[in-house]
Amino acid sequence: MGRVGIVTHPAYLEHDMGPRHPESPERLRAILSHLESSGTLARLTRIDPRPADLRWMTRIHDPAHVQWLDAQAPRAGRVEIDADTALSPGSLPAAYLAVGGALAAVDAVMERRADQVFCAVRPPGHHAEAGRAMGFCLFNTVAIAAKYIQEHHGLARVLIVDWDVHHGNGTQHVFDDDPSVLFFSTHEYPHYPGTGASQERGRGAGVGSTINVPLAGGQGDDDYRAVYRDVLVPAAAAFKPDFVLVSAGFDAHRDDPLASMALTDDGYADLTRIVAGIATTHCHGRLVACLEGGYHLRALAASVERHLLALMDA
Repeated sequence: MGRVGIVTHPAYLEHDMGPRHPESPERLRAILSHLESSGTLARLTRIDPRPADLRWMTRIHDPAHVQWLDAQAPRAGRVEIDADTALSPGSLPAAYLAVGGALAAVDAVMERRADQVFCAVRPPGHHAEAGRAMGFCLFNTVAIAAKYIQEHHGLARVLIVDWDVHHGNGTQHVFDDDPSVLFFSTHEYPHYPGTGASQERGRGAGVGSTINVPLAGGQGDDDYRAVYRDVLVPAAAAFKPDFVLVSAGFDAHRDDPLASMALTDDGYADLTRIVAGIATTHCHGRLVACLEGGYHLRALAASVERHLLALMDA
């Protein structure tokens, strides 16, 4: 039984893009309520986040982007920064704490205080580009964590697995020319944000370090298992990661209102076992997962629990 940690904080609930926005504080409340009522939360090691230092934010994001977001942050009400994304007074504190939570999770794994950690954080991050917030995302939490793993902890190779139903355009583009980061994504295609075709394989020295597996709507547990076993497992074996990060979106679930995939709670448990197996085989089990999407509250909460239980059994 592995020691599985969880990062969360009340400040993540203070990011509020409006009463009808799908990326709402209710997502996190549903997860934590379900984990508490089932007894799973009590079995997890709590890891306290801290706001990320600016130096780590700007290892991925243009300083001008960070400054622009700081300037847009409202003292009251909301400011829309694109058609999908808005800032409330609590948004930037939550975003800095979300990134800092992922960095604290990495520290906990490296210091052997936990074997794997799930970051129940908001806002999500994988759509955020180096110079642009988009798709509900302000800062690219997983990308910043990857750079932190390499530069703060001195590990060479990071595998990022993105199973959110939407392609992680921001993460891919940050590491397009970087052979030290293997980015693997399954996503509904064509779908928002319109990137993630199979021929997108990286550029320059990074050609081959991006693996996109675009999927048509309706793909379910068996389809996903086959992709992860037949494509990801051998790619990871060739890459030999020192750390595994997961952009853990749960919106490919069959009940999710923003997509048309057919994964179930069992499917997410199976994907977790496959990815955790890669971490066990290649990097002493080192794995941190960060919450991305998932907009059906029951399906999200149940899938997160199955993810955590699968990590506990890894």
